Amino acid sequence: MASPVPVYAPPAGAPLKSRLAHAVLRAFGWRIRFGALPGPRGVIVAYPHTSNWDFFVGIAVIWSLNLPIRWIGKETLFTGWFGALVGPLLRAWGGRPVFRHQNTGMVGQLSAMMRAEPWCWLALSPEGTRARRADWRSGFYHLARSVGVPVGVAYLDYPAREVGVAGFVDPSGDVDADMCAIAALLAGLRGRHPPLESPIRLRAGED
Repeated sequence: MASPVPVYAPPAGAPLKSRLAHAVLRAFGWRIRFGALPGPRGVIVAYPHTSNWDFFVGIAVIWSLNLPIRWIGKETLFTGWFGALVGPLLRAWGGRPVFRHQNTGMVGQLSAMMRAEPWCWLALSPEGTRARRADWRSGFYHLARSVGVPVGVAYLDYPAREVGVAGFVDPSGDVDADMCAIAALLAGLRGRHPPLESPIRLRAGED
């Protein structure tokens, strides 16, 4: 898909980690398309998620952009003996735990986290799994509406070896119209395993 978003390269004076991450991506044939974020807070949905490699490409992109973008993981990654071993590393990479059994629910927890930080962009996988499913989880949409922030539409296009943010959608409350706008930004993009891509529509009645 032709994109008006410019190809990104770390600016002069960027940290070494940023320049190294960008060099690694380029060595594997990847290019990043990214312009600028429209404000200090927002939700980023990354699609499609069909491979374990998506995580590593995503982390390299975050490092290359030199932005403290957050992402979430289940609480077991950050607690117990396993969390004691890898939790600090995951947090340093931007990971934050979500406690699924708290009364506030995921949207409530993430809303509080985003409001508490002066700068917070949170990246989510709306599919929630690498396997094909019938729809997207709707938490990202409720979260963006709750905090009053835009949704950045990120993508991984394996055939083109391109990753980036295609654009931004301000959730209006008209779910069908907003999802059509998101789908238009993602048209023609393919994951590593296209048969595992989920349709771009929200699961009804889910928080």
